[in-house]
Amino acid sequence: MRKHLLVLVTFVFALTSAFAQSGNVKGRLLDADNGEGVFGASIFVVGTTKGAVSDVDGNFRIGGLSGEVTLRISYIGYETIEMTRTVSGETDLGDIQMTPTAIGLDMVEVIASVAIDRKTPVAIATVGEAQILERASNQEFPELLKATPGVYATKAGGGYGDSRINLRGFNSTNVAVLINGVPVNDMENGRVYWSNWAGLTDVTRSMQVQRGLGASKVAVPSIGGTINILTKTTDASKGGNVSFSTGNNGYSKTSFAVSTGLTETNWAVTLSAAKVSGEGFVDGTWFEGYNYFFNVTKQINDSHTLSLTGFGAPQEHGQRQSQASIDYWRNAPDALTFNPDYGILNGEILSVEDNFYHKPQFSLNHYWDINDKSDLSTAFYLSTGTGGGGGNLGFSNASAPRIAGTYSPIDFNALIAQNQANQDGSASVALRASRNDHTWLGMLSTYSNDLNENLTLLLGADLRWYKGEHFREITNLLGADYYIDNSDINNPNAITRVGDKYSYHNDGIVNWTGAFGQLEYSKDKLAAFFSGAVSNTGYKRVDYFNYLDSDPNQTTDFQNFFGFQAKGGANYNLTDNHNIFANIGYFEKAPIFDNVFLNFANDINPDAENEKIASYELGYGYRGSNFSANVNLYRTQWKDRAFIRSIPNNSGDDIIANLKGVNAIHQGLEIDFVYQPASNLKVTGMMSFGDWEWQNDLRNVEIFDGQTRVDGPFDLAIAGLKVGDAAQTTMAFSFEYFIVPDVKVSVDWNYYDNLYAQFDPLTRRSTDLGLGTGPQPWKVPSFTTMDLRLKYDFNIGGFDASLFGNVNNLFNEEYIADATDGQNNDAATASVWFGQGRTWTGGVRIRF
Repeated sequence: MRKHLLVLVTFVFALTSAFAQSGNVKGRLLDADNGEGVFGASIFVVGTTKGAVSDVDGNFRIGGLSGEVTLRISYIGYETIEMTRTVSGETDLGDIQMTPTAIGLDMVEVIASVAIDRKTPVAIATVGEAQILERASNQEFPELLKATPGVYATKAGGGYGDSRINLRGFNSTNVAVLINGVPVNDMENGRVYWSNWAGLTDVTRSMQVQRGLGASKVAVPSIGGTINILTKTTDASKGGNVSFSTGNNGYSKTSFAVSTGLTETNWAVTLSAAKVSGEGFVDGTWFEGYNYFFNVTKQINDSHTLSLTGFGAPQEHGQRQSQASIDYWRNAPDALTFNPDYGILNGEILSVEDNFYHKPQFSLNHYWDINDKSDLSTAFYLSTGTGGGGGNLGFSNASAPRIAGTYSPIDFNALIAQNQANQDGSASVALRASRNDHTWLGMLSTYSNDLNENLTLLLGADLRWYKGEHFREITNLLGADYYIDNSDINNPNAITRVGDKYSYHNDGIVNWTGAFGQLEYSKDKLAAFFSGAVSNTGYKRVDYFNYLDSDPNQTTDFQNFFGFQAKGGANYNLTDNHNIFANIGYFEKAPIFDNVFLNFANDINPDAENEKIASYELGYGYRGSNFSANVNLYRTQWKDRAFIRSIPNNSGDDIIANLKGVNAIHQGLEIDFVYQPASNLKVTGMMSFGDWEWQNDLRNVEIFDGQTRVDGPFDLAIAGLKVGDAAQTTMAFSFEYFIVPDVKVSVDWNYYDNLYAQFDPLTRRSTDLGLGTGPQPWKVPSFTTMDLRLKYDFNIGGFDASLFGNVNNLFNEEYIADATDGQNNDAATASVWFGQGRTWTGGVRIRF
């Protein structure tokens, strides 16, 4: 850590210089659609090396000028402006309107519930298109947010698209993720599979993290917060870009985008596509992915606009799913890259654990300006998914034969020989995939009416239907002719071959009906809102393997859960510089699908109930000419959380243990700031201090298999234990310096502490709760990382172009990013993954 701090101090000292100037020009850049300041735009003095970058409110200042100068103002997503002025002394250009190049973006933002600084009373952080393009390299959506207060993001096992994110201590099942306002959390378990969207950074216009209950009007699981991703719409200007990049371990990416612009007949089309591939930093985590995006927009007249959008990111990649002890990794040839979950067959890599999926999403949006006071925005969407994840059948990765000892790939030839020893041609070992194919239909509509100049009423409907088909299939018989499966009661002792279903086959059907309303008030310095939403979640399960086709119990009735949310807040701008806000909310959300149906069957859980969440937040903001900051205090109480655990019964078969009534408290302090001491230097930073604990013990726990008690009674001593799986203390500082207006170098520093290992509450048994809190999970050592970025803008053949380079984990820091608590709650027995070492990418982007 001292090494990193020394580099930071040296960097800042080298960049900071006096700004004695003979003449100044200043101004403020505003978004022509919403009046908000444009942050991060480049202002260059043509023919010189002088320039500036606009601050969080759109302000800029350039010194050392005199006489006639020409300013070139540019920012991704806005039309470029050139203006010539005569500078003498202090020249104020006033407000400069920047016109967005995207058609219909403001309408999308209504559906997507985008928060507005100094107006919407929630804690927000927004990453714009320019930042995404600069930082993405080989990083995924979660990692782009690692400098956001309350966020902890890792690459997990290290596979492409396998990143995860926690927000204020909550994992993805309790963090709402919206793409253009459409929820993408899995309808059955609430998870977000980032591999489904791994390639979409190319077409993302902005990502906004709304911490806490957020500004979303629809009833979504935003306990920790909401991640609001807005893709590009259609560019109003004709043009496009091509990009080529390369990186470590064979990383290669090619992309293009093209837009017709708005034609004379009011049509506009935007298309983009990309291919990415590589070997992966971790051994055996090869990947190949594609992404595509299209938008077709027709402005029918001044009142009606239709927009059709489609995007997807089909991919396949090798994975590392096995965590292991620290000693296991340290004894490997390379602790950071070794992977026990792949092997070699005929000289080629063959992954036991892999992932393959394609989840396209299509939406038809209609925007209707009814009159000067009201409008209606409606989105009809369809999402289909096909694919799954690979695994072993009949063997374990830990005990599989190896080519050359413990730390070598799995020997698939030895496994094939094992099958070939079977006289009847059957397989005793094979490879399989767990599939999750689904269809998702939905409609999201928002009506807005300005009741008067201060009050706006929003009403809406949120309808969803989802069907997920779950099954396992044989993918590789490893030299055998067939595999005998006795899991299907309708087809006992079935002979299965590659592509056939085995082990389980069931459907999960979800009906969601929701409605919401919001009243917004804005006058002078005060802005406030109150919103409410109701929803009914209906779950149905169809089991094709555990029940005869003639059995009426093969299909359950819908199990319905009524949920609701109520929240409100207010923001008051004390002065042009200072504002305060507060929000409060309460909501109940339906249990996840697997908490309703137990024992991997149609056994309905009579104790399934809604989880309850109450949240409170206070915030303060300061906006100055060169310094801005936010301070937030939050407290979220989570009641009646259910834990589902699989344990063996007396016969050795797995049953489901349902632990209910678990409460947790998540509270903390967050600080973030932006400081621009000079026109060519910007410093951003954040500090986040969390205090996340389980709140109550569980008494007299008993676990039953039907009417038979298989475990208990026992007590679980978990009150006061730290919530694991995410760093409770995080810090980040970033320094961006323009060496000359066209060359920018950036250094990002991140610090993580109070990261406790994930643990199973069933391991905290106590016979006497009076003895106090159970053992705390292992606390992972704190760590820091540093990233370096370089960008050079230039012109080639009349086209604007950029060279870019990124180095992540510059000093190749060795650290533990993910951990599961062990038997002794210490480092020796914990199972871990190390974070990735140094990686790099570089490339060129040409705009036309």
